[in-house]
Amino acid sequence: MKAEIRNLGKSLIDFLDKSPTAFHAAENIEKTLIRNGFEELCECESWKLKTGGKYFVKRNDSSVVAFVTGKKKPVDSGFRIAGAHTDSPLLKIKENAENRSAGCIRVTTEIYGGPIVYSWLDRNLGIAGRVMVKTKKGYESRLVNIDRPVALIPSLAIHMNREVNKGFEFNPQNHLQAVISTDPEAKNVLKGMIAAELKEKIENIGAMDIFVYDLQKGSFAGNDDTLISSGRIDNLSMCHAILESFIEVKNPEATTVAAFFDNEEIGSKTLMGADSSFTRTILDRIVAVTSTGRDDIFVALSKSFMISADGAHTQHPNFPEKHDPAYTVFMNRGPVIKFSSSFKYATTAQSCAEFEQICAEAGVPCQKIANRSDVLSGSTIGPMSSAALGIKAVDVGNAMWGMHSIRETAGTHDHYYMIKALTHFYGRK
Repeated sequence: MKAEIRNLGKSLIDFLDKSPTAFHAAENIEKTLIRNGFEELCECESWKLKTGGKYFVKRNDSSVVAFVTGKKKPVDSGFRIAGAHTDSPLLKIKENAENRSAGCIRVTTEIYGGPIVYSWLDRNLGIAGRVMVKTKKGYESRLVNIDRPVALIPSLAIHMNREVNKGFEFNPQNHLQAVISTDPEAKNVLKGMIAAELKEKIENIGAMDIFVYDLQKGSFAGNDDTLISSGRIDNLSMCHAILESFIEVKNPEATTVAAFFDNEEIGSKTLMGADSSFTRTILDRIVAVTSTGRDDIFVALSKSFMISADGAHTQHPNFPEKHDPAYTVFMNRGPVIKFSSSFKYATTAQSCAEFEQICAEAGVPCQKIANRSDVLSGSTIGPMSSAALGIKAVDVGNAMWGMHSIRETAGTHDHYYMIKALTHFYGRK
């Protein structure tokens, strides 16, 4: 394996390990942007932009949109946009969650997104997210990450459910409570842990957006390290690919945009989701600052192109019957272009051809996928973004197994291929 491919794979694993929640992913994206000379803009202030300027905007501490103003005005060249989502299926801890049962102190969780629930049982779990902390000046937002095994959701012994291997439907309220202590005298264990981690008094801990997460680190897998095994590959791998390619391109011709949205796993219709005003507001403001014509924004959007990047299902070696035999997508064979007749994906014949051309120019192989006709496909930020912005878009992703499991698998070479294709897209003349 080439050193460049392995190094990008290692960089992805490090990013996954440091990003247990969307808040941490956004913070790590922000840190990378700042290291590469990007300036944060506030939506509540007027903007002054310069050609070649590098900027980013945040919402809710969990979504980031970054852009580089190109040599040409958007009205002349359009925008080149790639987008992904920062959130993954998790179990969120309810704020008033602590209770006692069978001598244990538990916290109640609720399902966020669509996780494969059984994969969360009997795992060493940490706790991470965002906490509002009371200060003399009011409440301020702090990120917390208790990266040691402080929680566990125990499974039921097979002796008490002999039919468990034939399938079991979990009740989220009853069966997905996480044990955090067996101390009979303990009180306020959860807030106490959070306060200790933040070095704050327990009475200063306010509202919390916190989750349990798997502590097992990401790793290479397979005899030749051609696989990557980790949590949150969907969709932080695409966030990492977009970020790496976005900062690589210097002085682009067109204005380039990298969009990282929260809440895709629950439909995206939030303040910080893809189905919000976030992207359109930023594009409008860029054109308003760089152009004078009233209809320049519409001209710019019509000349733009968006790549929506999200994980794709590869051919499963143990479940071949789950795939359409006409679409045999394999690991480490390049980015996957995704089709859906009901437009769960934004891809059209036209946008597919555009991405195929990008891959050909970059020297990257690519593949195509459509679900079996009797299996519903998932969805992405692609269709809603394309519809809201009026921009042609394609949905692509890297092939993976175990999507929405607590631990997923993707191809090491595919990450390299995707970065190479996106880098060419952003720097295209």
